[in-house]
Amino acid sequence: MLIKGLKDEDFVNYKLPCMFVVTSFCTFKCDIESGVSCCQNSSLAKQPATNVSDDTIIQRYLNNPISKSIVFGGLEPVEQFGELCRFLDKLRREYKCGDDVVIYTGFNKDEISDELEKLRAFENIIVKFGRFVPNKEKRYDDVLGITLSSPNQYAERIS
Repeated sequence: MLIKGLKDEDFVNYKLPCMFVVTSFCTFKCDIESGVSCCQNSSLAKQPATNVSDDTIIQRYLNNPISKSIVFGGLEPVEQFGELCRFLDKLRREYKCGDDVVIYTGFNKDEISDELEKLRAFENIIVKFGRFVPNKEKRYDDVLGITLSSPNQYAERIS
């Protein structure tokens, strides 16, 4: 999987300790729609990407006694949907790991209905929907157990 970063233990993106995987691509929909440069992750676009095998990521996760979930975010995980599905298939089938996987997307639910249908084939998938909208109030999300940056953002357990 082509990634920009990996944090073995993260405590801010989900209610459970997680491994945070930074994906590599984004079309910066939030910036375009708001008309201002507002993405907190825009500097990631300039960082080099590294190809890390799914096995390496999964084994790092499974060998860490602290992390209890995996979160994909940073840029836009849905832009790497094929790689994401391959990773999930390996995690679930080969490694028999049913831990929560959270996918942070700036897409709205109706924009990725085909992708969501494919993700439902995997157990324990949570998706955070919605673009960042600057100058709006934050919102606490019960599914993630954290505060999100915009009131239009929300998470849903899809499987």
